This record gives sequence, C-alpha cells and structure tokens, in this order.
Amino acid sequence: GRAGDEPGAIKELYDFAKSLGFKIVAAGKGKNNPLDKEATPENLKDIALKKGMNPKMLTEFVDGSKTMIEMTAVANATGLVPDVRGMHGPRCELSELTSIFSLKEKGGILNEEEVVDYALGTIAPGVFVVVTTENKRLRKDLEYLRMGKGPNYLLHRPYHLASIEVPLSVARAVIYQEPTLVSSGKPVAEAITVAKRDLRVGERIDGIGKFDIYGSIEKASVAHKENLLPLGLAEGAVLKTNVKKGGYITWHQIELEKRSVLLSLRRLQDKLFSPKEN
Repeated sequence: GRAGDEPGAIKELYDFAKSLGFKIVAAGKGKNNPLDKEATPENLKDIALKKGMNPKMLTEFVDGSKTMIEMTAVANATGLVPDVRGMHGPRCELSELTSIFSLKEKGGILNEEEVVDYALGTIAPGVFVVVTTENKRLRKDLEYLRMGKGPNYLLHRPYHLASIEVPLSVARAVIYQEPTLVSSGKPVAEAITVAKRDLRVGERIDGIGKFDIYGSIEKASVAHKENLLPLGLAEGAVLKTNVKKGGYITWHQIELEKRSVLLSLRRLQDKLFSPKEN
C-alpha cells in the first residue's frame, strides 16, 4: 500500500489512534461510486468514457470489488476483521458514523468491535476510524474538545490525494525503511469470489472488473473452512460445476493452471501459515 490511496490513509488514522491508546471500533472508507454488483464494462462504457476511464476499471469500482480488496488489505495490515461477509456498507452521513458503527446493544449495526467496513453516501472520498475509550479523563477531555459525548468518537480524513501523496511513501521507505501498508502476519481476511451471472461448466472466468465475477470479503478462517476461492486467483479459472448468480465460488468448483505463478505463491502462503493446503 501507499500514501494517497484509501488503505494507506486508513492505516495512518489507525496508527494515530492506536498510538494514543484508543480502542478501534471500526475503520473504513466512503465508497466513491454507487454500488451495483451486476455492473459490467458494457453497461458502464458511456459513463467511463465521459470520465476518461477504462470501463473495466470503473466496473471494479462500481461492483464493489475494489472496496473489498482495499478493506482486505487494511484488515491484514491491522488485524481488524469484517463484521459480516461483504461488510455492512450502510448509507449514512458523517455525523452518523459513530452511532451506526457501534455495537447492536448500543443501537448500532455491529456484532463486534475492531472491524473494517465502508459507508455509502457523502463520506467519500474520505476515510474514517471510529474509536472508543474507557478512560474517564480522556472522555472528559474529548467532550471539552468538541469530539462528542461518546462513547464513540470519530477520526476522519475527508480526502485522499492519490498519486500526489506517493512521494511520502517513497520518503518513508528510504529514510525510515518503513512501509505505508503491509500485511502484518497471518491473514485475518480474504477477498473472495462471487458469480456475477449464472456460470456454466467449462466456462473460463474472465476476471475482476468484467462480466463473470465480483469480489466480497470474509474472515480468513471462514474462507479457509468453506474453501472459498481467493478473488485474485479467479481470472482464467475453468469451472468444473455450474455456479448460480450470487453464488460463492470454491476451490473445488474450478480448475487452475498448475504453472500459474500466482497459484504457486498462494500455495507458499498457505504452507507458511497453515499445515493444510487447498
């Protein structure tokens, strides 16, 4: 990850919050495009051309794949996990983030704290971290500083400046030998593969941002238990069974090119973190 993109910007807020001793409730981003899981390069072609974008790139934005990949990266860099498969992605305003991203017993939507998620609405292009603390002195100071009465508080960055910020990552790497965003160890989340349409035996999956699939996110332990296919390995896979639209594709349902470099690297990763292989 690098400075200027949402994952890097989220990590900066996360590090700031953790350094001050706050507990993370939720970390996330505003989704920049309306969510349409059925989006294809064909039905987005005109919009993409008006924006000067590649239709494939716009498709992976709109169908949610980019957001799922980004939040998987954040999860694996921080240890935060998705609360539910695909995350919640509520539509909300900035002022509602601390109440919506709170535990269900406190009136929010979360089953647990320390999660990654995203929000639809006016949050984009910003990123956010919702934090809490049991320290009474900190709560008093935060209320005085107009951060609200708690128990949750919002840290928000209303922008990410894309390539303009990249020199910061370069300088950090050269001067301090530190990455902006990197996996911290055993993965805690996985970007998984969902059928965008009814898929048939013998078909070759076309890949992210196209017609066949889109991405979702799941806890790594659940993805492993259910044998869910990592999104990054889906392109070029040949189906051994039919998969209904909206179905989660598994390792058992596809045939991968045995000489694939990506597959070899994935096997090494699995071997490193688990004695079991797919």
